[in-house]
Amino acid sequence: MSTMNWKRRFTLCECAVMVLLLGHMTSALEVPLDLPQPPTITHQSPKDYIIDPRENIVIHCEAKGNPHPSFSWTRNGTHFDVEKDHKVITRSNSGTLVIDISEEKAEAYEGVYQCMARNEHGTAVSNNIVIRQSKSPLWSKERNEPITVQVGVSLILHCRPPAGLPPPIIFWMDNNFQRLPQNSRVSQALNGDLYFSNVLAEDTRNDYICYARFPHTQTIQQKQPITVNVLNVDAMNETVLAAYLNDTDFLGDRPAGERKPSFMYPSGDSSTVSVLRGETLELECFADGLPTPEISWTKANGDLPNDRFSFHNFQKTLKITEVMEADGGDYHCLARNRLGNAQHIITVVVKAAPFWISAPRNLVLAPKEMGMLICHVGGNPKPTITWLVNGVPIENSHKDPSRKIEDNTIILSDVQTGSSAVYQCNASNEFGYLLANAFVNVLAEPPRVLTPPNYVYQVISNRQAMLDCASFGSPIPKITWFKDGQTAIVNGDSYILHENGTLQINVAQPLNSGKYTCVATNSLGNRENHVYLEVKEPTRILKQPEYKKVQRSSKAVFECKVKHDPTLIPTMTWLKDNGELPDDERFVVDSDSLTINDVTQEDEGTYTCIMNTTLDQDSASATLTVVERPDPPRDLELTDQKERSVQLTWTPGDEHNSPVQSFLIQYEDSLHEQDVWNNMTEVPGTSTTAHLDLSPYVYYSFRVLALNDVGLSEASIPSNQYRTNPASPDENPSDVEGTGTEPDNMVISWNEMTGLQSNGPGLQYKVSWRQKDTDEDWMSIIVANVSEYVVTGTPTFVPYEVTVQAINDYGSGPKPEVVLGYSGEDRPTMAPESVKVLVQNSTVAEVHWEPIPPSTVKGKMLGYKVSYWKEKSLQKEDSKPEKPQELTFSGNETEGRLPDLQPYSQYSINVRAFNGKGDGPPSTNQKFETPEGVPGPPTFLRITNPNLESFTVEWGPPVDDNGRITGYILKYQPINNTEELKEMTLLANETSVILENLKYSTRYKFYLNAMTIKGSGPIVTTAITIMDEARPVGPVFGSVNFSLEEDHAILNWEYTGDENNVYVEYMLDNSKEAWKREAVNGSRTYQLKSLKAGMTYRVRVVAKDHGDATVHSTEELLIAVPAMTSRQVDIATQGWFIGLMCAIALLILVLLIVCFIKRNKGGKYPVKEKEEAHQDPEIQPMKEDDGTFGEYSDTEDHKPLKGSRTPSNGTVKKDDSDDSLVDYGEGGDGQFNEDGSFIGQYSGKKEKDTAEGNESSEAPSPVNAMNSFV
Repeated sequence: MSTMNWKRRFTLCECAVMVLLLGHMTSALEVPLDLPQPPTITHQSPKDYIIDPRENIVIHCEAKGNPHPSFSWTRNGTHFDVEKDHKVITRSNSGTLVIDISEEKAEAYEGVYQCMARNEHGTAVSNNIVIRQSKSPLWSKERNEPITVQVGVSLILHCRPPAGLPPPIIFWMDNNFQRLPQNSRVSQALNGDLYFSNVLAEDTRNDYICYARFPHTQTIQQKQPITVNVLNVDAMNETVLAAYLNDTDFLGDRPAGERKPSFMYPSGDSSTVSVLRGETLELECFADGLPTPEISWTKANGDLPNDRFSFHNFQKTLKITEVMEADGGDYHCLARNRLGNAQHIITVVVKAAPFWISAPRNLVLAPKEMGMLICHVGGNPKPTITWLVNGVPIENSHKDPSRKIEDNTIILSDVQTGSSAVYQCNASNEFGYLLANAFVNVLAEPPRVLTPPNYVYQVISNRQAMLDCASFGSPIPKITWFKDGQTAIVNGDSYILHENGTLQINVAQPLNSGKYTCVATNSLGNRENHVYLEVKEPTRILKQPEYKKVQRSSKAVFECKVKHDPTLIPTMTWLKDNGELPDDERFVVDSDSLTINDVTQEDEGTYTCIMNTTLDQDSASATLTVVERPDPPRDLELTDQKERSVQLTWTPGDEHNSPVQSFLIQYEDSLHEQDVWNNMTEVPGTSTTAHLDLSPYVYYSFRVLALNDVGLSEASIPSNQYRTNPASPDENPSDVEGTGTEPDNMVISWNEMTGLQSNGPGLQYKVSWRQKDTDEDWMSIIVANVSEYVVTGTPTFVPYEVTVQAINDYGSGPKPEVVLGYSGEDRPTMAPESVKVLVQNSTVAEVHWEPIPPSTVKGKMLGYKVSYWKEKSLQKEDSKPEKPQELTFSGNETEGRLPDLQPYSQYSINVRAFNGKGDGPPSTNQKFETPEGVPGPPTFLRITNPNLESFTVEWGPPVDDNGRITGYILKYQPINNTEELKEMTLLANETSVILENLKYSTRYKFYLNAMTIKGSGPIVTTAITIMDEARPVGPVFGSVNFSLEEDHAILNWEYTGDENNVYVEYMLDNSKEAWKREAVNGSRTYQLKSLKAGMTYRVRVVAKDHGDATVHSTEELLIAVPAMTSRQVDIATQGWFIGLMCAIALLILVLLIVCFIKRNKGGKYPVKEKEEAHQDPEIQPMKEDDGTFGEYSDTEDHKPLKGSRTPSNGTVKKDDSDDSLVDYGEGGDGQFNEDGSFIGQYSGKKEKDTAEGNESSEAPSPVNAMNSFV
């Protein structure tokens, strides 16, 4: 219902009330079933219910309510008493009917059924359910005459299937149950007819059969076969034609030629089609024409609806789904071929059965509240609306003053308890009806929250989060949300509060995580509920699998590294081509990778890794391509064969997914090198031919190899052999040279020619030479099977012109190229003269000389060699000559520099010329001296004799003094301080200095370098921390004391020093191990817990400086850690204690002797009785419970074997010495002092004691016994 209509009907005040009522209606909620409520239909059968006569009829009617509703039925408008029909059963707690028709025809139960569910609060009714039996009638009997048509005419084969319920599905097949082929020329209409735009000769057949399949009964009915004969009358004589047409219907008197389209269906220029809103519209056009027309569709004044239209049946059918009013209008069907076109206009009229715009909804009202039921429907024609209450027309129900009816709306005001009811809205027109139930439930109920408490919502970051707060109450509760118990959440950019109480967070972020509280409030109270939101990190694939191209039998690895929220459990799944991976052990799935071992061709495909969590997933794919070396080319063929060339063709092999980049052609010369294949040429991978240039006198065989990214293929099968005829050489030997090896010869050499280069048999070489720039004639010689010739008797190092020409039995090669050569060299015969040395500085000098005459070089001048060496140091008298050094100067240079000389030294030098043969004589040795230089660094710098008043700086003279040392410079200053650098100049003969008055606890850095008259040398440095001279000299540690506890020693000391690094150090006495230490951390007391019992330790307290050097230390303490507590040791060493132990031992011995005597006499001697007789308190038995001795027993249950004895705890012990007290000690060794007193402790349990012994973990000891006596 529109707002405008309500404005027309009511005043402004009434409109305000209406808005309130609308809000009440839209907020209606489901009523919990534990509260009173009218019935609600939850499930019912469809309005049009077609039944299968072979099965029982089941008419559904389910409802809920409180109290649970009862059910009744009407049939064809009258009460249907199901109790009286024994074939009708009503399901328990349900209104569903089950009708047994096994002995009854289904037609007997056809009709219109309606279900009513009622309780004390109202009555709900179902739709009218029309029950009809499905039908699959037989085809009417008919006789189909054969149809004869001329080639090219159009044809319609009618199906006319029987009307079934529901309508059958139609299709055409032949006698072999094969569907007849359909295309743009031949196709089936919606009514089942088969349309031919034009017929062809191949359309002749006698088994055009129309089938109808009835879906409910799953039966198929068959029409009688239709025979079609297609004739070409012009190709038949009259006699044959007459005989053929005797018994057939002949359509057409002559063949149909080409023609423009015309419509076979629909007929005429226009037609009209009606369709209901929401249904599927199907428009179709079939056109006659030759050539076969093409069909297209358009809509007048608009486009076809996107996403809802489609073409079928070779464009002949236009299908529009979910028809809307806007789909009405004119649709143009256009048929076109090359001769013209035809158009048909179909006008579509859209009608509408009633449809819901706003169906009435259940109302829950508190007493005195107002509410409204709206039944807003659409339809064409406009539906008629009628209201019912509890299944009775509202005009026939009792009058209710709180109820007001306005067309499609019922307004309720001031409702009272007990006025609950179910209202029905019925909207109908000629095309159908709608029926809706809506109850009005009058309740007074405090709020309740229906969402489970403490529910945890999990959502991925940046996604939407929906927190539910389903509630119920009457009046309808108001929902308020709080986060973490703070201010109420209001509608805004981040949050949306829905009317049903749901809180929507548009983009959840980690800061949105936490506790949320929803509070439901009405006039009767409030109720709250807590839920929790956890915002998780999204799952993301960080490293996606990459495209792989791998060789067969190798390994492929797809990586898929994923990041996910650590609180979510991930699951990695791999797919191949969107299906499961093959069940093959070659596929190995790890946590972040998929490995395929021994790849095969079948492994090609797309691999997808999917990482799933309970909240989200991410996926990525990559393709695997399996490649291999190409197959070898095949079908080699030689064409265009000429004397010096040939054309080679071939067929490529399989590329195996890797394109061929090139083809390599190889040849074999079986005449000269059989079974040796040589590369000849290479052509692109797109070529399959190659033009090959050939050489004479070769027996060629060719083969081809293909190359791709994987590698070379196997070689093809060789081609047929192709032989070329001999000829004179085309070339001469290469790399011709003339060089001398001796002063009187010249060796002429060349590269021998191959058999392929020889061009024919009888290969020889004509070697020619003559001296250059003379009038001498050429000298020649012919040689074979060699690569050099030696010319003797030549002058030393003279230029010659040299040639080498190839010759075979068919002639000579081309004119050879003249090469310049030289005869052999000799050593230079003269030394350089006028050698002079110019000293530049203490480390560099220049040498000059005069070049030797060219006539004395005796070869190619290569340069000069300068040899120089240090004779001695001018400072050190005991220095020795050094090994000579040599510098080479190329060409005709006459001067050079001598670097890296030692200062203040004497050197010798000579110069000699050299050529390719060797060195000439050296010049006379020349001597020169280098001046002084700066000295090297001192050999060391160290600090010695440090004390509280001074220390000594010591150093060593430089190894390289480079002159006379004139002194030393010592500089020093505090580190990280702005004080000026202090400097001291020291004499040359000094190697130490004492420094005083330096600051305490300050780290100084020292710099020292030596000097000559040329300046200062490099600096050496060192650093040290200095102690304050003003600090009083004396111990900083005072008295040190210690005490021993059960498991540690406690040390106390006095300390007045400034060092913070104070440690307790300890080691075993007489041990050679290093001191162990524990940091004190500024305390003057320390518990040393690392000492072992029974050991003696040396212990001291030390203070260390920043360099971990010991600065102060206490005297060493000697601490003996006892093996037992001091109290026990003190008692055991007392004389009275030793005497008491001896008395106890003697008493026990006497008792044991008496016991054995009594046993040997066969009697029993209870110790207890004996002790009672004496009544001496000092010898009372000690019981186990209080540390005293127990009673001696000689009962049958504890009789010892003969020769054994029983200890006081009642256990049996194996043969031991009768008078030994070891049995009562802790171990196997009893101990006595030198005076014979027993000092070991008694133990009540030995390793071999039986289960009957004392259950206490400790037996009485002499000490405990003494305590019990006193």
